[in-house]
Amino acid sequence: MSVAKKQYKRVTTKSVVEMKSNGEKISMLTAYDYTMAKIVDGAGIDVILVGDSASNVMAGHETTLPITLDQMIYHASSVIRAVKRALVVVDIPFGSYQSDPKEALRSAIRIMKESGGHAVKVEGGKEIKESVKRILNAGIPVMGHLGLTPQSIYKFGTYTVRAKEEAEAEKLKEDAKMLEKAGCFAIVLEKVPAKLAKEVAQSLTIPVIGIGAGNGVDGQVLVTHDMLGMTHEFNPRFLRRYLNMYEEMTNAFEQYAADVKSVDFPNDKEQY
Repeated sequence: MSVAKKQYKRVTTKSVVEMKSNGEKISMLTAYDYTMAKIVDGAGIDVILVGDSASNVMAGHETTLPITLDQMIYHASSVIRAVKRALVVVDIPFGSYQSDPKEALRSAIRIMKESGGHAVKVEGGKEIKESVKRILNAGIPVMGHLGLTPQSIYKFGTYTVRAKEEAEAEKLKEDAKMLEKAGCFAIVLEKVPAKLAKEVAQSLTIPVIGIGAGNGVDGQVLVTHDMLGMTHEFNPRFLRRYLNMYEEMTNAFEQYAADVKSVDFPNDKEQY
């Protein structure tokens, strides 16, 4: 039986927790610029993540590691100017919070003050506990991120599924509980077995948003450019492509070039 949806004029951290308690799934997508964010927000997506995946999608880097705090603030500022309803969560980039809780707080404050973002996201469990607590104590909402944590890719050495072994699964469950107890309002679980993700979601009162974590969690997130089919080389099992924009855009660009070459564009109606 479908659950009646409450209409939220503005989605907040409180809203997403309420969605979980009401049995309503949470929709989350990425955005890195004004134009895309305006479309995503207008479509009624609940949470917009200004992800450090901008490092891959927007800048062409192999990993998320190179993107800087200044660049994340630039992307987040662009998104915030477009958004009227969604909750905007901003990734704190690699190297801006892991080593020193004081630096973590400074980074989070800069994001909130300079971009206008609504919350920050950090990757990791007990190893970043003090940084999470320091940020939360300043009144800044924090979303956690466990499982495959792309900022630690060189430690993992691969993008394969995490927490398949019992020891890592137990650590993930403990870290999830710790993040909830510390005060995080939600957690992203990336690329973990569906059974484990469901168990974690059921054990927490805060929402668990999955990417490659099955349908037993409280919501889903995808990279917008992936689900639109703009990035055609990336084909993980968890990705559903809702459009094939790579092909559509290529066709449009080729047609434009052909029309210019043949002097078909602009025609008489398209000039002054």
